Amino acid sequence: MEIDPFIFRFSIFILSIFIGYYVVWSVTPSLHTPLMSVTNAISSVIIVGAIIAALAGKNENIFDSANIFGFLAIILAAINIFGGFLVTQRMLAMYKKKNKDKK
Repeated sequence: MEIDPFIFRFSIFILSIFIGYYVVWSVTPSLHTPLMSVTNAISSVIIVGAIIAALAGKNENIFDSANIFGFLAIILAAINIFGGFLVTQRMLAMYKKKNKDKK
């Protein structure tokens, strides 16, 4: 009996969701900023792969599934990078000393 490749890949996807959830939520708050920096770096690599996927295929048919999923991956990774930089900036602002203007 052979396992369907879709079921095999889908089970790996579901397991990676659980592992990612437990890894991220077990990180101490002081390590969230470096974790977000690594996440931004990974997302930038995803964008490179997504651009390759979006431009793959034949020239006469621009709406292949690879092109559509590549375009969606570009959008989602860009949102992830932008959000990651906002979170990192906010976390770093929490560690700065507050300067009070003396008059």
